[in-house]
Amino acid sequence: MDDLTYADSIIKEIKQVLADARGRVAVQVNTELLTAYWNVGRIIVEHEQESNKRAAYGRQTLRLLSKELTKEFGKGFSVSNIQFMRRFYQNYQIQQTVSAKLSWSHYCELLSISDSKKRSFYEKEAINSGWSIRELKRQISTSLYERLLLTEGKTNQETVLTLAQKGIEMLQPIDIIKDPYVFEFLGVPENKPILESDLEKALVAQIEKFLLELGRGFMFVGTQQRVTLNNTHYYVDMVFYNKILRAYVLIELKTKKLAPEAVGQLNMYLNYYAAEVNDEHDNAPIGIILCTDKDGVAAEYALGGLSNNIFASRYVSYIPNKEQLIAQVEAVLKEWHEKCDSN
Repeated sequence: MDDLTYADSIIKEIKQVLADARGRVAVQVNTELLTAYWNVGRIIVEHEQESNKRAAYGRQTLRLLSKELTKEFGKGFSVSNIQFMRRFYQNYQIQQTVSAKLSWSHYCELLSISDSKKRSFYEKEAINSGWSIRELKRQISTSLYERLLLTEGKTNQETVLTLAQKGIEMLQPIDIIKDPYVFEFLGVPENKPILESDLEKALVAQIEKFLLELGRGFMFVGTQQRVTLNNTHYYVDMVFYNKILRAYVLIELKTKKLAPEAVGQLNMYLNYYAAEVNDEHDNAPIGIILCTDKDGVAAEYALGGLSNNIFASRYVSYIPNKEQLIAQVEAVLKEWHEKCDSN
């Protein structure tokens, strides 16, 4: 080993040691910060409970606390941030339920969600998927929770509770499907025509954001993956591998309404992958047709009776109206409750 190679080896080893140490320090600092803010919230709540004039006491005290703590400790103690500390303790009164995998910024974003089940879902997914605060905000703004509840078209209380308690459980192919998928990160104006090849290029250019939208466990394999049958070449638009389900995921992009022939074509690709690409450790491949729209009855007939896992989902190039999605979820849940009450 020459001197240069030897020096490089030493430098690499030292860098790794320092990087590991920095990571442990960051985790410890974050843990201590969350503990401190939790205790600040606890002290405020306990003193409020002892006061007979709770509301007036709270407003005056928070202003005084903000002024004194800012003077002593600097930034981070605005009235709004102290209110978040108070709410932090109220929602996580058992300190052990606070996760060091999330930052204070994560918890502030989560605490802005009033629905406890929805908040719990985003918290579980942020931990499971390792979302940054930016990624968490994006998933909330694109209504991931509501989209998942509406995907199968049969939302019920058990679905709500499962998402709240466990996040997304990837046990079967349907668990990775969303409807609609949201591609607002492409910056394509709503209802502007786009070629399938241009859509594919745009998604590849923003592959990290596309992977985030697809969900946990996806790895990008490539575009225009060749399938050769009887000396004829066909090409799958996009291929991924999901390491949780241990399955290839083949995606066909359609810039129009779902057509039955697209289902047949994708079914052929899946048969090829099952026979020629899968190894003994892989599960059956999964197919997803992303289209601008789909007729429920036509989709049911086109997709029904197939031995392969093929799903059709819409995609939109803008953030869906959150109020409309929430209203749809509430309507489906109401219908489910009425059926349960009548039985």
